[in-house]
Amino acid sequence: MEFCHRDLVLESRAALRLRQFIRERHKQGAIDTLDFERFEHELHELVMALERELIGEELAHYDVTAEEIEVAGVIYRQTLTSSETYLSAAGPVTVTRNLYRPSGRGSKSICPLELRAGIIAGYFTPRAARQAAFATAHLTPGESEALFDEMGGMRPSRCSLDRLPKELSSHWETHRMEWEAALRTQEIVPSEATVLAISVDGVMVPMKGGSRSAKRTQPGKHASGPTGNKEVGCGTVVLYDAEGERLQTTRYGRMSERKKVTLQQQLETEVASILAVRPDLIRVHLADGAEDNWRLMTELEQKWSSPPQPCIEIVDFYHACDHLKNACDAAWGESTPRGKAEFERLKTLLKEADDGAEQVIRVLKYQRGRARGRKRERLNTELTYFRNQRHRMHYAEYIRNHLPIASGVMEATCKTLVTQRMKRSGMAWTQTGGQAILTLRSLIQSDRWQSAWELLRTDFHKTVAVRKTRSVAPGEALRERIDFHQLVGILDHTDYAAIPLAA
Repeated sequence: MEFCHRDLVLESRAALRLRQFIRERHKQGAIDTLDFERFEHELHELVMALERELIGEELAHYDVTAEEIEVAGVIYRQTLTSSETYLSAAGPVTVTRNLYRPSGRGSKSICPLELRAGIIAGYFTPRAARQAAFATAHLTPGESEALFDEMGGMRPSRCSLDRLPKELSSHWETHRMEWEAALRTQEIVPSEATVLAISVDGVMVPMKGGSRSAKRTQPGKHASGPTGNKEVGCGTVVLYDAEGERLQTTRYGRMSERKKVTLQQQLETEVASILAVRPDLIRVHLADGAEDNWRLMTELEQKWSSPPQPCIEIVDFYHACDHLKNACDAAWGESTPRGKAEFERLKTLLKEADDGAEQVIRVLKYQRGRARGRKRERLNTELTYFRNQRHRMHYAEYIRNHLPIASGVMEATCKTLVTQRMKRSGMAWTQTGGQAILTLRSLIQSDRWQSAWELLRTDFHKTVAVRKTRSVAPGEALRERIDFHQLVGILDHTDYAAIPLAA
């Protein structure tokens, strides 16, 4: 019995190889300075081998041996015992586990080991899944595969890396509203916050099998994209302090959806949770001139019950400058000295004068009156834009009150959340695959990854109750433990030197 209680870790094959490797290195006299990288590599491989062995031992403890078990109110009977390989952060680990099946034809087997240990997608251990999900949120499956191969440890295939985000996203979408609410309860509204800014926008991404034509151009919005592209909706909720410094940013991204209903619901609940704590915050709606964006934010405003003060609507200053530049090019010629000078003068007026928008409108109206043909049409388009948005262009007042006048956060969100990952050469997306990436990137960029992962990994854990135990022959457990030592071939700690190094 004393033998069965010895430390199996110290007698394992991987541990003995690691100890022998260290001793051999200590015995060496002269040190080859060009050999250090090889030492690092060999040491890493030996440590990973030991980690895999320990993980395998630990995983085996999560298996259940019984005649009947119960999971979520369903009775399962043992059907067979087989080995399976799982991917840990240190690499593949093979263990023997039991499978159980409920009564009835065509029923699906379950594995208590996977349910109790929280194996994800039937393959990844929790830590391996977290690392793989984080990588694929930033890189393509092929790039992630190459990254893991370079780092050593686990080496997931690009196929498994492609499937994992979809599996995680499926669980997230099932519990999305509940989990997003849980994330918000863990966060606080900074006491120094004075301004709450909400922005929405969209990015066109290529879709697999897409045949949809580009949307018609809306006032204040460029054509939405080529055939086969659909719009990803992006939303941000940003808190600023009294000096206009950004304190906290929450980002959301949703694949194409009619009227962006899910994105609207996310923004609605996000802002409502903040206003419930800080109803005194100044609310700012900040976007470009697209009609759909302002419609969405107007509907959002109607959802909140009698806030103490009305919101402030602001058209992004740099979008306004784009329209002003187009007008100056039409009036005085593109890239002409006069056109450049007038643009700089009018841009300064728009930003710094209390009646800046009105002054710009007067100038454009005068220039339109003098123009003819295509030039007049261009000036009339930009004049209409400024007339429609003038009530959102009191930039001098906004600046005095330290309010944000530019949607740089929104533009950065469109770029970093969507474009950098989803608009690479040759890419095309399905609705499910695209949302999987958007969900992961939104959580990471909103500093919610740690809390979100706890919710995700917990959802893969299931309670397994034993209803009827299996009788075990006397000495069976003891023989299983002795077999481990026979496999290693070691009966005494002092025999480790006889184990050769791995090739």
